[in-house]
Amino acid sequence: MSSNATTNNVTTIDSKKPLTKQELIAANIKLLIEQLEAGKSDALTNYLTAMSRFHNYSFGNVLEIARQMPTATRVAGFWTWKNMGRSVNAGAKGIRILAPMIGVRRKKNKEAEKDITKQNERVLLGFRNAYVFDVSQTNGVDLPSMHEVNGDPGENIERLAAFLNVQGIQLVYRDDLQGALGKSYGGRIAILSGQSKAEEFSTLVHETAHEMMHKAERRTATTKTVRELEAEAVAFVVGKAIGLINGTASADYIQLYQGNASLLAESLEVIQQTANVILSALEPPVQAEDSEPATAAQPEEVAA
Repeated sequence: MSSNATTNNVTTIDSKKPLTKQELIAANIKLLIEQLEAGKSDALTNYLTAMSRFHNYSFGNVLEIARQMPTATRVAGFWTWKNMGRSVNAGAKGIRILAPMIGVRRKKNKEAEKDITKQNERVLLGFRNAYVFDVSQTNGVDLPSMHEVNGDPGENIERLAAFLNVQGIQLVYRDDLQGALGKSYGGRIAILSGQSKAEEFSTLVHETAHEMMHKAERRTATTKTVRELEAEAVAFVVGKAIGLINGTASADYIQLYQGNASLLAESLEVIQQTANVILSALEPPVQAEDSEPATAAQPEEVAA
């Protein structure tokens, strides 16, 4: 990386002078490891607590919810929303689902005498209609969310897109990715439209890392936890290098997949190599210089 590129595109870490690309990568990886070792952030803890209150619906009920309200994202019953500090809007039409009716069947005396801890057993008696409401039908306190990436990636989205084109990787934008911000398909990347520029760039780096690290043989040799950890670590390193404000967003994402500092340490080499390739692709093109600058001063003509 040229000195100009270092000055204009790289945010230094705890240093008064610009770092080399390798030093910058190492410093950012160290920062990410420190965040993972510090444990879950308050934002992630609050988010997980809130999400645990949402019921996991059966496949049949998921289809019913999608049929009645295709735009639904988070659904819960009237009292669940109340307990989360939100109220269902007056006149809101509930989404009908089927709720199981559970009863208790008493065992015969002889069976009960054999094991007094199992005198009764829970049995499914049938189903009843129940109603849930989407978050868009409620009002009140905001649901907890994880930290987001902020900042201005400048021309780096276009530079990364050009790099992908050279690599033969197609880049497309979609209005719906089934809840994902981006997806890597092997030779093709899809990015959710409508993200902030900072989030779009971070997502694009994440999916680019998947394309570079997790196809062919290496995909079968790694777990989903490791693959998501590695891709997000690359996104963190590259994002910090161009000056984006990540906070604990990447650490939170990694911990959602049960990733930790120990696993990250085992993947350091591939993370460093991938981040280095992407950062090199983001360097601005070198402008051709005149072979004989008219105003160039000879060394002996410069005053001491």
